[in-house]
Amino acid sequence: MRTQKTQPADSWHDRVESADWSAEADEVNEYGGALLPQLLTREETRELRGLYERGELFRSTVDMGRHRFGEGQYKYFLAPYPEPVERLKQALYPRLLPIARDWWIKLRRPDPWPDTLDDWLQMCHNAGQTKSTAILLKYGEKDWNALHRDLYGEPVFPLQVVINLNEPGGDHTGGEFLLLEQRPRAQSRGTATLLPHGHGYVFTTRDRPVRSTRGWSAAPVRHGVSAIRSGERHTLALVFHDAA
Repeated sequence: MRTQKTQPADSWHDRVESADWSAEADEVNEYGGALLPQLLTREETRELRGLYERGELFRSTVDMGRHRFGEGQYKYFLAPYPEPVERLKQALYPRLLPIARDWWIKLRRPDPWPDTLDDWLQMCHNAGQTKSTAILLKYGEKDWNALHRDLYGEPVFPLQVVINLNEPGGDHTGGEFLLLEQRPRAQSRGTATLLPHGHGYVFTTRDRPVRSTRGWSAAPVRHGVSAIRSGERHTLALVFHDAA
């Protein structure tokens, strides 16, 4: 289904607003990522998983093994997105924007992001990045995702969100979400998070500010997924810049 008729139009906005965004910002500033509340119901996750085989909803399919990205498969949604995807992106952007702007102030970078997601995506399109970037990923047993960054050109939003569409411990074991941060003049630091069913996780897209002897330095961050030990895991990935 392209639309979700069982929920009022603002239900996804309400779920985003249920987060303690001050605490979320503190967590992202400390670790580069933070767990969000349940953003999708069980029915919604089931419906989104069911879209995977509907080829007309996607612009491209990527075999991760073929490209040496890991093992598994993912697909880029065509725009316009299914309603839960679009509603969540619209609701999350204004909550992530203050964090992004604070980071760029600390890193002494010009802040390019307007107040609305639509205006920001228009800026991406004006720069030649016109392709949709919401992703539906599918992992089976022994599949995994190599550490990487979702960069498609110069316009970049420094935060993105993933949502686990399956039940850990029931539908799958393994499949922890991984972050690896390269800290200035120090060993890299990794974190692993098992995402609850329907919950979001916000994390660093490219780099973020960390304290250093010179004040603030940019720490590059990559993300991935550990090997699925058993079962199947689907993920919805929300990227806030479009692709070239």
